[in-house]
Amino acid sequence: MFTSIAIIGRPNVGKSTLFNKLTKSRQAIVSDFSGLTKDRNYGYISFGEQKSLLIDTGGIAQDDTILKEDIAEQAWIAAEESSLIIFLLDGSQNLNKEDLDILSRLRKLNKTFITVLNKIDKKSDALIKEDLNKKGINNFFEISAEHSKNLLDLRSFIKKSLPSNQTQVPEGKKIAILGRPNAGKSTFINKFIKEDRLIVSEIAGTTIDAISIPFSVNDDDFVFIDTAGIRKGYRNAHKIEYFSYVRAMHSVETCDVVIFMCDASEGLVDQDLKIINMVSEMGKPLVLAFNKMDLLSKRQKDDLYETKRVQSNFVDNFFKIEISGIKGRGFKKLFKVTNNVIENAQKKYTTSSLNKLLEKFTTQSAPPSVNGRQLKLKHIHFGGINPTTLVIHSNQDKKIPQNYKKYLENSFRSSLKLQSIQLKLIFRKSDNPFENKVNKLTDRQIKKRQRMMKHVKK
Repeated sequence: MFTSIAIIGRPNVGKSTLFNKLTKSRQAIVSDFSGLTKDRNYGYISFGEQKSLLIDTGGIAQDDTILKEDIAEQAWIAAEESSLIIFLLDGSQNLNKEDLDILSRLRKLNKTFITVLNKIDKKSDALIKEDLNKKGINNFFEISAEHSKNLLDLRSFIKKSLPSNQTQVPEGKKIAILGRPNAGKSTFINKFIKEDRLIVSEIAGTTIDAISIPFSVNDDDFVFIDTAGIRKGYRNAHKIEYFSYVRAMHSVETCDVVIFMCDASEGLVDQDLKIINMVSEMGKPLVLAFNKMDLLSKRQKDDLYETKRVQSNFVDNFFKIEISGIKGRGFKKLFKVTNNVIENAQKKYTTSSLNKLLEKFTTQSAPPSVNGRQLKLKHIHFGGINPTTLVIHSNQDKKIPQNYKKYLENSFRSSLKLQSIQLKLIFRKSDNPFENKVNKLTDRQIKKRQRMMKHVKK
């Protein structure tokens, strides 16, 4: 079961600080998805093997500007559909009208929420505790997000408050199927596994859980992860885009590879590119499947590949496979490519093999000079997967020309067969270990030097 937690509160009560502390070192995913506030943060809070999506919402303020109204609306969208709400207050101040309005609306949602007083490290004469008691809230947590005070207790309570019926994703290589509505995701899965496991329609679903469908090929176990439908009755475009984004992100987090299903009759649209970019930012490999190719004439197929979006450098790296979900065409090739991408994305490379490639590439195209200094790439080692990360040690780590970085990226991508796989090059400056070190002479060396100096002519 997919669970999400929304942090709700007026501006400047410490929502982002609490978010960063609860997600720890996990890098927040910053959304620029159409219809979502640009500085909305998403991350995961982990409780052992259990993960929940944590959403840092925008501040809800009494402001009639369009931007503030939009931020508040999206904050309430997150609150309405979350599994748990953290109502964050500034513990160093009295309750104000904004706090009371938020509390009133929270109660109308009839959802579980935790009241948390932040900034308790600040000295204050505020009577916020008494104010809360008068409003019928006798249980609340007192924390200092900035100084991590009482956060362990808060984490424990959050874990206890979340729904306990967590469903486990079956074992196997996990393939997330993403795409806009009507792209043919469910039809493809049903045809591939030859079962009507999914309702093939755009009738709204009832949850935002991902549907896991296990299957086997040649004694290998796999799992299709298909996102559920939009809840029935949603007419608000913000809500539709919000849930499309959140569901897609959760599927990507748990998968080994993404198959992005595109309706070939419509081609790639901006919304497709934004989701594909989100997958890239999360470091997961992606295969692009053009579905419904049987509906296109030869001229229409040519036009599809000649569009600027398909020809862009961003999309060029991905495998593009033509399929027909209804007729079952192209499945064998798509699955073969997808399985190879999974295996290549999980490969780990030895330092010696990477250094041989680095030497080869720098011989073919010598590193340029940077600020009058010759760039020297000393050695390289493997840094991790998802994305495949290579760490290059050099005498400089900044101002390395972008075109040379791109040359190295393309060279490694080609040699390591990393098509459809995210590649990240990290440049680190390696200091000379002998710099500023003085060679200390032994007593014997000092005496020898003194004897030799006697023979030097003055």
